[in-house]
Amino acid sequence: MTALTQPVPQEPVLLREDADGIATLTMNRPDKYNALSNAMLDALQAEFDVLKDDRSVRVVILAARGKAFSAGHDLKEMRETPGREACKTLFDKCSRMMVSMTRIPQPVIAKVQGLATAAGCQMVAQADLAIAADTASFATSGINVGLFCSTPMVAVTRNLPRKQAMEMLMTGDFIDAETACAYGLINRAVPVEELDAAVLEMADKIAAKTPVSIAMGKELFYYQIEHGLKSAYERAGEIMTNNMMTEDAQGAIDAFNAKKPMPEWKGK
Repeated sequence: MTALTQPVPQEPVLLREDADGIATLTMNRPDKYNALSNAMLDALQAEFDVLKDDRSVRVVILAARGKAFSAGHDLKEMRETPGREACKTLFDKCSRMMVSMTRIPQPVIAKVQGLATAAGCQMVAQADLAIAADTASFATSGINVGLFCSTPMVAVTRNLPRKQAMEMLMTGDFIDAETACAYGLINRAVPVEELDAAVLEMADKIAAKTPVSIAMGKELFYYQIEHGLKSAYERAGEIMTNNMMTEDAQGAIDAFNAKKPMPEWKGK
């Protein structure tokens, strides 16, 4: 093969950068609006599978390059393999990735710099926390191409009040970042030039806490919202007891009672 016919190396669809206990995963298909292709879903799943056992990472930031955070599923790729089995496999893969975001011990912060539609909006809803540029926009827009956003609905309806969620799902209309904040889809909206700093401030604040308590708290958070009141309190009491037995909690409480500086976290 001559130099003129050699293929141009493809950039990875997902980038990872680690610094100071924070792992940033950046979706890297800006020319495709960071659509969730099979390759993108596989790359995200692979990173979450690694992160769940990586105790050096305290917080995960989920970001994207380009104008869009994510436009959702890659509809062109889906139509190239239109069979039922391929379709079911894709949606199962996506659902597993979304669940993995809640199962890893580290909090996941969505850093939304642009539009987030359909499964892209689902990712924002599924993340533990989300900060967006005030120019970002959000929609469950599948209905506009004849496809009700059924899987995005699962995450969206766990964030938004019913009437607001139903309006988004039924109309496919976009909402702006201010509205998304009012609805509870994101934590806050900031000027685009302040987005990096705002996300890093939140990540640093969480990374400074004891990771063992953060991990316990995250696991309990998702357990208790899916269970009845009695079961939720039983599990919460168990987790609270386990947390109290950790070296980090006992050392910090002793320091607090003695009016001494907080000790360094040992993660146990």
